[in-house]
Amino acid sequence: MAERQQFDLVIVGAGFAGMYMLYKAREMGLTARVYEQGDDVGGTWYWNRYPGARCDAESLAYSYSFDPELEQTWEWTERYATQPEILTYAQHVADRYDLRTYIHFNTRVASAHYNEAVNRWQVTTDTGEESLAHFLIMATGCLSVPMVPDIDGLDSFEGERYQASMWPHEGVEFSGKRVGVIGTGSSAIQAIPVIAETAGDLTVFQRTPNFSVPAANASLDDEWVDAFKKNYREHRRYHKLGLSSGFGDLEIEPRERTPDAETSDGLTDEAFDAIFEKRWQRGGAFFLGGVADTLINETTNRRAAGFVHKKIHEIVKDEATAAALCPDSHPIGTKRICVDTDYYTTFNRNNVHLVNLRENPIQRVTPTGVQLVDGHVDLDMLVLATGFDAMTGALLAIDIRGSNGQALADKWAEGPRTYLGLMMAGFPNMFAITGPGSPSVLSNMMVSIEQHVDFIVDTLSRMQAKGEARVETSLQAEDGWVDHVNEVANATLFPEGGSWYLGANIPGKPRVFMPYAAGVGAYREVCEDVVANDWRGFVFS
Repeated sequence: MAERQQFDLVIVGAGFAGMYMLYKAREMGLTARVYEQGDDVGGTWYWNRYPGARCDAESLAYSYSFDPELEQTWEWTERYATQPEILTYAQHVADRYDLRTYIHFNTRVASAHYNEAVNRWQVTTDTGEESLAHFLIMATGCLSVPMVPDIDGLDSFEGERYQASMWPHEGVEFSGKRVGVIGTGSSAIQAIPVIAETAGDLTVFQRTPNFSVPAANASLDDEWVDAFKKNYREHRRYHKLGLSSGFGDLEIEPRERTPDAETSDGLTDEAFDAIFEKRWQRGGAFFLGGVADTLINETTNRRAAGFVHKKIHEIVKDEATAAALCPDSHPIGTKRICVDTDYYTTFNRNNVHLVNLRENPIQRVTPTGVQLVDGHVDLDMLVLATGFDAMTGALLAIDIRGSNGQALADKWAEGPRTYLGLMMAGFPNMFAITGPGSPSVLSNMMVSIEQHVDFIVDTLSRMQAKGEARVETSLQAEDGWVDHVNEVANATLFPEGGSWYLGANIPGKPRVFMPYAAGVGAYREVCEDVVANDWRGFVFS
């Protein structure tokens, strides 16, 4: 057996979180090893190569802010960057800061066990490599474990079958083929218009329609970008304050508040619709921010949903199809609102058909297609766009054991429990980046990643200065934070969404609202207050 190597840090994952953690560790003079199961950096942007894949945060905001020179010299080409461009950016960062030297690619972490006697994490990979690390940093991503649907006969299909989040690197040819897409979440909403352009026939199998708003994507104007970049530092401050959940803005001059944000009290229907019409035309994830109480007031939420329903009926020509595309099972925004390019318009094409699975469910997949209760759909290709085991899936896929051999899977048997989304009681010297209990998927992930890594680095620096070797969180602090996360969520409409935010897309998964719903600004203030009070809730020794 190869000699067990020792490091200050073992980092799991080489997406944007793992790369930034590695960069900061090297800056501190710490030794680090990164394990990445793919053969390159990029994380979700390495795996998700499906047609039409692009970010729903503004490209100028969905980027690192730690190096002012990097943000000034890198040039984005579109308002919302495509997957290939984001992956190229990740590769550029890895090369610019010489990160690849410290990353072991094509390597999956199988287990991580805490050894109490030596205060080290023993990490074992699927290649048989073993490492000892003082600290274990989980940078495994929130959306990195695909959810394969439990459909009878799925493996019997004899045509081409693809998973949106595990797309072939060489691409896929749709020309002239009969294609079926199962799912209408974000991946499908981005992919369907692109597939429809060349497919001979496209059938969309929809169980639950999702709300989607136009991206209004466009190429970036050089003069506009130059003017924007003159204020880049101030824009970054705005994103960190969380007034737009860190998603970015389109103004040359940074704003201190989101425009139009007021409650619906006293707004006439005309005034209400005018606010949302402005947002609809502007495009993007800002849509729901037009009226401040959309996610806490049921009446306001129904009015916002009604506005989108009207838009769908205006766009989609067939009345039955338009009605089926209108979400009616969850408040708008309680499932992550999608951002699309020509999604609803695509259903006006003669080669595109919508199957409403509420009315005509799938019985099974056959060797030649999909058997419905009423009829059979013949297919050459089947695309599964059925989402992820979000936020906890990647962590629970690894055999992680803390003090006294406690398994993380057992600790989280009734749902994830963390302090600040960063640490779990009973798992010393282990941090999770953007874990459950933090803003994570309700925010621009780049903003949340940098904030978490910076917090971890500040914690390690404190330990270096004080000669401390071990940090953990108390069960009391963890319980208090879980209660607070639930209290914040229950003050909103989020729990009514039945979404992957609660694990509702995974059979048997505990129903717990996982993200912190107060936003990145409020969360940052909590973390700063924790540090100001001598890392309240953390125990050092």
